[in-house]
Amino acid sequence: MTTRTDPIAARVRNLEESPTLAISAKAKALRAAGEDVIGFGAGEPDFPTPAHVVAAAQQACADPAMHRYTATAGLPALREAIAAKTDRDSGLTVTPSQVLVTNGGKQALLAAFTTLVDDGDEVLVPAPYWVTYPEQIRLSGGTPVPLPTGADAGYRVTLDQLEAALTPRTKVLLFVSPSNPTGAVYPPEEVAAIGRWAAEHDLWVITDEIYEHLVYGDARHVSMPVVAPEVADRCLVTNGVAKTYAMTGWRVGWTLGPADVVTRMANLQSHQTGNVGNVSQMAALAAVSGPLDVVEEMRATYDRRRRTAHAALSAIPGVTCPLPEGAFYVFPDVSGVLGREVGGTRVATSVELCAVLLEQARVALVPGEAFGMPGSLRLSYALADDDLERGLARIADALA
Repeated sequence: MTTRTDPIAARVRNLEESPTLAISAKAKALRAAGEDVIGFGAGEPDFPTPAHVVAAAQQACADPAMHRYTATAGLPALREAIAAKTDRDSGLTVTPSQVLVTNGGKQALLAAFTTLVDDGDEVLVPAPYWVTYPEQIRLSGGTPVPLPTGADAGYRVTLDQLEAALTPRTKVLLFVSPSNPTGAVYPPEEVAAIGRWAAEHDLWVITDEIYEHLVYGDARHVSMPVVAPEVADRCLVTNGVAKTYAMTGWRVGWTLGPADVVTRMANLQSHQTGNVGNVSQMAALAAVSGPLDVVEEMRATYDRRRRTAHAALSAIPGVTCPLPEGAFYVFPDVSGVLGREVGGTRVATSVELCAVLLEQARVALVPGEAFGMPGSLRLSYALADDDLERGLARIADALA
């Protein structure tokens, strides 16, 4: 018998904690200890969940039917409402049988990767990318293939890059617009062209639309299977209520796709979690069925804050900050700061820079290494206006 010194399975042993959640936790711990720390780490709206959504949840708590197991794929009324909301908001027509309700957008994505990706399959991942994508692909047995983009290209991947990365093992393209962490939004014609390219090469596409309503200026979100119907039967669309309706803690997401694939995903979920919490599902039902006026109020506030953050960061010597078109993040390039002393400490990497800024300026940021783009930082501007302005001033003072 072979004695193992480490009982942890390799797929978990090699897994790192989410950097964004780790930064957020550290900031919260410092605040709990009495420190005045401003956290730019987690992508979490600072607004409360809309009152009519909370009221729906309170009513559901008193309903005995909500105290029991329900269908793994989601409450029928919610699946129907998500189908109707999708048609209303993006023009994508699906039936309730094509909807799987999940425990947040993260589970929707993990279920999609687990269902489609076999050991050794390659997944094309435009970078910078959200920290969780590569880890979920690896957990599914796949190999993430990062495709670096830059500010000069609007942080958008090109068809030439996709073509160059294609191998016989490529199975899935991950597509995200608006983007976390950059806020990049692909124009409709580029979305259509990428979708047609994927269809021509018989690839599957997993597209994350969690920030669909958070676009600014002339930018416009479009759903890939709508503008590229050729790929619709090989496309999984993930979404959720977290960002649009300020419901990060309610944990309700969903996946849309071909009914046979969604059925397989529901089978998987039946062994992982069973149904999503019924009270949260009823809250999500109220959210997706309700008006979008409160969403527009939040979007307008984020729009103002993104311009504030962009202006403040762009004024710092050595920092280049593209104006984001969507989501609620800025992704400045700080390579012009690296190699200098900041607060008496010479910083060589964006990881070191974030450590110094947290220690000396009491601002919590996420380094670009977490997103596959060293030399950059991600800041969420989904925080109160006063905190945003104070935090930006601290960064400017530290880097001056």
